[in-house]
Amino acid sequence: MFQTKVTDMLGIKYPIIGGTMAWISNADFVAAMGEAGGMGVLASANYHSRADFAAAIDRIRELTDKPFAVNINLFPSMRPVDNNDYVDILADKGVKIVETSGHSAPVDLIGRFKEAGMTWIHKCVGVRYALKVQDMGADIVTVVGYENGGATGRLDIGTMVLIPRVVESVKIPVIGGGGISDGRGFLAALALGAQGVIMGTRLLTTKEAPIHDNLKQALVKASELDTMLIMRSINATHRVWANAAAQKCLDLEDKSAGMEQLLPVVAGEKARQMYAEGDLTAGVVACGQGVGLVHDIPTLKELFDGIISQAAGIAGNLAA
Repeated sequence: MFQTKVTDMLGIKYPIIGGTMAWISNADFVAAMGEAGGMGVLASANYHSRADFAAAIDRIRELTDKPFAVNINLFPSMRPVDNNDYVDILADKGVKIVETSGHSAPVDLIGRFKEAGMTWIHKCVGVRYALKVQDMGADIVTVVGYENGGATGRLDIGTMVLIPRVVESVKIPVIGGGGISDGRGFLAALALGAQGVIMGTRLLTTKEAPIHDNLKQALVKASELDTMLIMRSINATHRVWANAAAQKCLDLEDKSAGMEQLLPVVAGEKARQMYAEGDLTAGVVACGQGVGLVHDIPTLKELFDGIISQAAGIAGNLAA
């Protein structure tokens, strides 16, 4: 019932994409998403050596024969990165789906994607960015509304408006996200013209998610009011779960702190500590408003099957 241009192009069962999450979207989690019928996206930024990155791709293929993608992060990084190193390995390993996020991909990278026969997905937050990457040769564009967790961009456009505006503006398929947590949001995104959905926050509360159970339980108890925007003062707005570290970041921003002062609070290593040890005050975690729709901790297969079943039921009721 929900076969779309995205499922056809990517070779996946359900048009459900797992959003790239630093220190979370590892090989095992990505493979589990594929086995559940969706598609996971490996976060290349998790890997600081070519050998470790190559090993992660090999690990995915040990666990599943289903399609997966790899994200190339184009946002400014505290650690110098040459994305050509990652693309070398993608080409060598025959990876066929690549996602970029952040600034528009450099022309040389795009040429390498095309030369290697990769399907290129670009993730952005507005019509003008979608049009730009379409003209540069993107095969699919992903857009996420202001409700989403993580980087929200500068435009502050909600999902209900953003998806149809991009769909009516581009000729390539659109994947939409921002606040999607169940079959209702899934069906709504498709009704708005998306050919697939992207989810992040909802995936944190699955059995396979590689984060401490303390955090999973806290997110299950959270409501749609338990997120906040940080780092807006330095033009790097992120929506995160409202915890002590996020509030500390805001307090520092109120005192005109710069990135050097904020970094000890928001650094990825702090979040990594929280994921591993369960200290809910250790760092910040990207979290969208859809957390208010999260009430349990299913397996990925239970979640994806449930989303499709719920969406099909709603569609049938509407048709009747």
